[in-house]
Amino acid sequence: MVESDAIAETDRVVLRPWRVDEADRFFDMHRRMEVARWIGGRPMADRVEAVQLIDRISGRLARDPRFGSWAVVERATGVPAGSVLLKPLPDGGGEIEIGWHLHPDAWGRGLATEAGTALLAHGFAFGLNEIWAVTHLDNERSAKVCKKLGMRLLGVTHRWYHDLSLMFWCGAEPAQPPSLNPDGPPPD
Repeated sequence: MVESDAIAETDRVVLRPWRVDEADRFFDMHRRMEVARWIGGRPMADRVEAVQLIDRISGRLARDPRFGSWAVVERATGVPAGSVLLKPLPDGGGEIEIGWHLHPDAWGRGLATEAGTALLAHGFAFGLNEIWAVTHLDNERSAKVCKKLGMRLLGVTHRWYHDLSLMFWCGAEPAQPPSLNPDGPPPD
């Protein structure tokens, strides 16, 4: 599979912009509560929402290709397994968040870790000094991915989102300290 618009590639996945002709897959992922609960809590109700969101994502990438959401496309099938993202954290001071959400049929196969590793490298190559991940306290799957990516669990925070969240961090340099501290220690 050759993708001219790919931002990163691994042995198993290609990261590239979502395409409108993939709206059915995008909708199928976002209509599921087991996905939506971690990214806003409201499942998509209509395929039109998927098309509109893909259009908005494409527009953001056109304005600033450093940040946005990309499809995680499995090389073996050509089917998007889900999304990875780099985006400024809300109400932050320029901190950048990495995230992922995959279709349930892609869970448990290491694709989020593989795509996340590629996206971290992409972000650091673009000059980011540090990258954050923020997960729900009970999102054990995402916390495991963060740890597999080499991100450090710093503690918990209310800094960027209303709910208390786990705060993970990764720096561009090995001995570099995080620029921010958590609100509290990690939960037991």
